[in-house]
Amino acid sequence: MNVLQRIVHQYTKTRELGPLTLLVILSIVFYFSNPAFLSIMNISNMLAFIPEIGIIALGMTMLLTGGEFDLSVGSVFGSIPVLMFIFYNEGFMGIGVAFFVALLLAALVGFVNGLFVTKVGISSFLVTIGMMLIVRGAALYVSSGFPQSTWEVETLLKPILVDAIPIGQTDFSLYASLFWFIGLIFLLWFILNKTKYGNWVMATGGNRLAALARGINTDFVKISLFMITSVLAGFAGIIDSIRISSAYPISGTGYELEVIAMVVVGGTSLFGGYGTIFGTIVGVTLLRSIRNGIVVIGVPGLAYNIFVGVIILAMMTVHALIEKRTTGGD
Repeated sequence: MNVLQRIVHQYTKTRELGPLTLLVILSIVFYFSNPAFLSIMNISNMLAFIPEIGIIALGMTMLLTGGEFDLSVGSVFGSIPVLMFIFYNEGFMGIGVAFFVALLLAALVGFVNGLFVTKVGISSFLVTIGMMLIVRGAALYVSSGFPQSTWEVETLLKPILVDAIPIGQTDFSLYASLFWFIGLIFLLWFILNKTKYGNWVMATGGNRLAALARGINTDFVKISLFMITSVLAGFAGIIDSIRISSAYPISGTGYELEVIAMVVVGGTSLFGGYGTIFGTIVGVTLLRSIRNGIVVIGVPGLAYNIFVGVIILAMMTVHALIEKRTTGGD
């Protein structure tokens, strides 16, 4: 096998290389179409949005690796901060307590999802569609459809979660949410790849019956994964609501499909058993760069879904070829 063949073999063997290559190519195309794409200000703007959707995607990576998915994350993203600020604005509790109560409610949503999937035996598709409607409907009902103001929050919560940190005398700023995102990347990478629980997750997603035969409590694994995913979606929603100074009950609409696309494009298997945190970072960055880039170069933003659809089909084709090569299929 010559050098070129070894490079091609390694390229087709590694799931993350496809979307990473595409990210580099599209960045170059966007840059030559409009150099403003890689300007300091534009990169800073992209880094403000990536952590919020990225945090949800990290949770979805864990859940997909375990063989399930969650279509209620967009509703949780929008609804949990609404409930949190109702608790605070109506004087029921302080902002710190409301923050933890809201995350507990998010965990409860995940727990109920997991309970229905594992104990009742309903597919996660149907369970989480039902939960998506319930959670969104509850937020719309208790808020009467009106947004909740968050701009009065003057506690440590705001600087800890969303404050911008200017870098030098430039237009570039790093946001506190980015550091939370990076911290969660390392934490979940370690859990998935270096712990016994991570092995349980991959075994449960790869072959649940074989995992049961090995003594793994697959119900516990799946319920805990649903809870992690919901908590991270709620946490991301809280960050977003504080950043834009308002909690909208309809925020996050459509995020569930976008997040799954990011995770799958990044290389995580849609059928469970394999997940890649690094690939998810690439997938998130890729799709967010496309959303930003097509606007910067003057393409109508409504065309975003066309680009995403084409990329999903292309990446799924690449992943299918990799699966065939790995399993020795024709």
